[in-house]
Amino acid sequence: MTAPPVPVAPAPAKRVKRHHWIVRLTHWMTFVLLAGMIMSGLQIYGAYARFGDRGGPYYVNAFEDHAFPTWSRLGGWLAGGLNWHFTLMWPLVAGGFLYLSYLALSGEWRSLLFRPRDIRGAIEMQKYYMRLRKDHPPQGKHNPLQKLAYTFIILLGVLSVLTGFAIYKPTQFSWLTALFGGFQAARYWHFWAVWIFTGFLIVHVVLVFVVDPASLRAMISGWYRGRFPSHD
Repeated sequence: MTAPPVPVAPAPAKRVKRHHWIVRLTHWMTFVLLAGMIMSGLQIYGAYARFGDRGGPYYVNAFEDHAFPTWSRLGGWLAGGLNWHFTLMWPLVAGGFLYLSYLALSGEWRSLLFRPRDIRGAIEMQKYYMRLRKDHPPQGKHNPLQKLAYTFIILLGVLSVLTGFAIYKPTQFSWLTALFGGFQAARYWHFWAVWIFTGFLIVHVVLVFVVDPASLRAMISGWYRGRFPSHD
């Protein structure tokens, strides 16, 4: 009578270098500065909580006539909110420029940019999240849905900066303000970008803890030891 086979313990995950210090720095910079921008923006919004010229038609706004709680606003009053918003704006833009420059010069954009070839993989990942597929699809540093989300959020960041400048300097950048349909329209799209960012941050944090907690440690230390060790 032969002895049953002894189960072999899985090999420990390989530790790999995952994130450059520029990526980690700009990631946490963006988190802190964006939170301050959102809170100061809500303080500014409270001074005129509608979108549209006085006496004219208004844009649809689910938050109209609803004041945001004090804890969610930064600045205390309109001038304070403006001061915080403009102060935080420049390091946020600088951090974004540094990050995009790093992606371009290092070639890391190739592992981040969503391309047509990723469509099939994105569908398979969606099936996995919807429990229509049991096994996790193979992936590299980022799965196709992550690439789609990150590509979208970078474009949304560019849109936020452009609409922000259209509001900040509507006379000097009159062509930019006109491109977005006027001052109130630019303000409207700038405001809604906030809620898309907020939704992205919530989903992003939830998925990090549910799917791959090791990625949080990697964003702090730069080193990754988890389910998806590929760094390409």
